[in-house]
Amino acid sequence: MATRRRGGRRPDPNEEAFGRAERRAYDHPMFRPLLADGYPRARFRWVDDDAAADGRGWARVAADGEIRVDRRRRADTEEWWWVVAHCLLHLGFGHLAPERAGRTDQAAAVAACVAVSRFQLDAKLGRPPRLLPTPLPGGTEERLAADWRHRGIPPEYLACGVGGHDGDVALPAAPARPTAPTVPGTRWQTWPERFAVGLAAAATAAVEAAGAPKPGPGGVTRDNPWERARRWFVSSYPLLGALAAGFRIVADAELARSWDITVAAVDAGAGEIYVNPLRVMPEAQCRFVLAHEMLHAALRHGDRVAHRDPYLWNVATDYVVNGWLVEMAVGEMPEGLLHDPQLRGLSSEAVYDRLVTDLRRHRKLATLRGPGRGDILGHGTPGPGEARRGVDLDEYYRRALTGGLAYHESAGRGLLPAGLVAEIRVLDEPPPPWDVQLARWFDERFPARERLRSYARPSRRQAATPGIPRPGWHRPEVEERRPTFGVLLDTSGSMGTRLMGRALGAVAAYALARDVPAARVVFCDAVAYDAGYLPVEEIAGRVRVRGGGGTVLQPGVRLLEAAGDFPADGPILVITDGECDVLRIRRDHAFLVSRGARLPFTPRGPVFRMT
Repeated sequence: MATRRRGGRRPDPNEEAFGRAERRAYDHPMFRPLLADGYPRARFRWVDDDAAADGRGWARVAADGEIRVDRRRRADTEEWWWVVAHCLLHLGFGHLAPERAGRTDQAAAVAACVAVSRFQLDAKLGRPPRLLPTPLPGGTEERLAADWRHRGIPPEYLACGVGGHDGDVALPAAPARPTAPTVPGTRWQTWPERFAVGLAAAATAAVEAAGAPKPGPGGVTRDNPWERARRWFVSSYPLLGALAAGFRIVADAELARSWDITVAAVDAGAGEIYVNPLRVMPEAQCRFVLAHEMLHAALRHGDRVAHRDPYLWNVATDYVVNGWLVEMAVGEMPEGLLHDPQLRGLSSEAVYDRLVTDLRRHRKLATLRGPGRGDILGHGTPGPGEARRGVDLDEYYRRALTGGLAYHESAGRGLLPAGLVAEIRVLDEPPPPWDVQLARWFDERFPARERLRSYARPSRRQAATPGIPRPGWHRPEVEERRPTFGVLLDTSGSMGTRLMGRALGAVAAYALARDVPAARVVFCDAVAYDAGYLPVEEIAGRVRVRGGGGTVLQPGVRLLEAAGDFPADGPILVITDGECDVLRIRRDHAFLVSRGARLPFTPRGPVFRMT
């Protein structure tokens, strides 16, 4: 609750003191899960007249997490810190659980306040705003409440809470829970469960402050269901065992909140899987989620996005990966995950092509990270396992998956989906580099002219033996038409000279190798500049590039398609960085772009991506 200046008045010291206490609660690891975004979430509200506090209370907390603070009370920061912590502890101790509604009398309420106050005194959470009896009575809440129902409540213990005569806990009239949004594979989480996460985080922080190591990597102990699921892969599932051994599980509630991670996400470059500890899942579902994220990383889905929309590509790969895991019966798929039996057997690229036909509906789908957010995160500097010690990241993932596949098949562990096996095999045979693909494109359109033997041109060897006729080698010359192609070059300010130089150099080299004498070159920025036919050896080095403004390529396409001296079957090669207009090309064409560039439309011709 930030302190504001209203109408130029001086800030209220009381509100400033409460604001410092509230910030202390948000910064405390014990209370952070109770105040973090989620369902439910504790929140504070200033009130000028709270009738329930009868003018003597400081605050009251309700079952939905709303804490009503009486503005009329005056206190310093330490006293407000006691009030704030007292109300939050009532939530964490389960004193407002729906099942207690209608069964809590005054004796039980005072006993609950005594238990909370004892905890606060031991943990040194603030200073009581009014005098407390010392020592506070021992025993459980149930024993204290039963004893006070029989003998009556001692008056001195009525001051242990921060409310008025009616107490500081406002319970609902009937059991009820706030409505939470549907989250894949999760259930509504109670206040005590969230407090347990915070209590564990506070204990970890205390151990770290004392100089002792963490209980486990990423804050995950050996008994945590996520860690048990990871160890199960290492010991019992050879296909993904090597991958699981190299990944690190990070369970940090604050990180999950700041990165908007609902269930889980993966960073292939860092070799880390981030899970939300506030989401309670059985171990079987944890296995499914971990296998899902490990396959995302190992199959390099983040690098294969190319020109596609990153989120829709993430959704498409989710459908494919979840279908494989269901078919292999790996763990148990949490409710709400993306799975469609009709997509069985399709590749991620094919599923993506189906999704782009209805962008409005498919953008509302949720990954494990949440609606509208992909669970494939960016790359970090280190890699998993051996990759952290200098081994190439692609090499690590390739060895882990191909080795696991070989062991899986040799041990007779069962059949695997054909699509998954095919993608693992591809890791052993990566696609050819861009320059090889471009060379093949030239080979298909400009086949090299083969040398022929002809008696019309005698061999030079015949001079030694004039009586023996020998045919000579020659290349047939086609006088009526020479092969050519069009080059549409983006010369806008976003195109770097290094990118243009490398692209034009490759084009010139492959054209010369295939006896293409000249190419029709058009430079495009805000307008199109027709450079006419240029010898291919001049394209790379001696061409003066014009332009440098905005990028509009469609006029250049129309110029080439309407040119009378440009053959109707001549292909067009478009060189751009992707920051251009939407193109419609009615003849054979291809695109040469930098790696990572995205075209603002779905290309119909091949796309070569320079590294």
